[in-house]
Amino acid sequence: MQALILAGGKGTRLRPLTVYTPKPIVPICNRPFLLYQIDTLRRAGITDITLSLSYQPNKIEHLLGDGSDHGVKLKYTVEPQPMGTAGAYKFAEDAIRETTVVFNGDILTDLDLKAVIREHNGRKAAATVVLQPVENPRAYGLVETETDGRIHRFLEKPKEDEITCNNINAGTYILEPGVLDFIPPGENYSFEYGLFPDLLKRKESFYAHVPPRTYWIDIGTPERYLQAHQDLLANRVGRIHIKERRGSFDSATVAEIDELSIIGDDCQIKPGAQIINSVLGQGCFVEERAHVANSVIWPHTRIGTAAQVSNAIVGRGCHVGRSAVIGPGSVLGDKTSVTDYTITGGAKL
Repeated sequence: MQALILAGGKGTRLRPLTVYTPKPIVPICNRPFLLYQIDTLRRAGITDITLSLSYQPNKIEHLLGDGSDHGVKLKYTVEPQPMGTAGAYKFAEDAIRETTVVFNGDILTDLDLKAVIREHNGRKAAATVVLQPVENPRAYGLVETETDGRIHRFLEKPKEDEITCNNINAGTYILEPGVLDFIPPGENYSFEYGLFPDLLKRKESFYAHVPPRTYWIDIGTPERYLQAHQDLLANRVGRIHIKERRGSFDSATVAEIDELSIIGDDCQIKPGAQIINSVLGQGCFVEERAHVANSVIWPHTRIGTAAQVSNAIVGRGCHVGRSAVIGPGSVLGDKTSVTDYTITGGAKL
């Protein structure tokens, strides 16, 4: 069995964080995001993985290499132009003529993939879509199923009176190689609007898998990116555990760092500074009496004396000036400089 991760998106909703860093490798608790998906595949015994890339592909390939450092074998395909989800799958077909697990490249989950594979094989399905219950399916698209698990229909962006269930497409699929024959070559083609409705029309063996109590979040917006960090720090993600929260760093004895926070290598934390429920990337410098709470700070950023950063995301190589206030919802892109005494709230810089 093989895997394909669709990692070609530009990460527009996550900007300005993705201007210089492709969304698939934004840091999540100081690890490139794709490593969490690779971990999920490896736990299920899948080590032959293809990454379908488009936006800044060289940065992703340079970071992950051939996958040997992570216990897998990685191959890469680069779309000549945006191909859509199913189009990218078709474009990679020379590398994946086996049963294939397909991941959308922006989903953090603790899915038991072995259970999905067992059910797919037991049903002799041509395709299986993993579903996720959500409180409000209107923002996504609901998926109706029969009592035996067969998919009945897809309804994208349903109106209030059209909601019949709360299960949505979770962005994980298991597809038999014959499905590739139903996708037109060289076209922009979608799973949701193209292939899946076509499989229903063809009356293929097309099933849903609804996992019990599974963590699932799309990290594609700053709010959800930050939420994913809060959930990981609080150990709310069942099969993903942070083994080491402290790198090798220098901290004053009178600085306060709570036990939930993650501190990267080569950080310096000065007297009177407070780090609460936050992540500091490698090489960050937190000056005297600075306060960082419920936030994510990317590597090599400097937080000035008495500055306050709360419920915010600060990109790589930034400088937050003395007594500046970076308030809830703020997102600072790489190399942003915030002058002394500036106050921001909800800003994207």
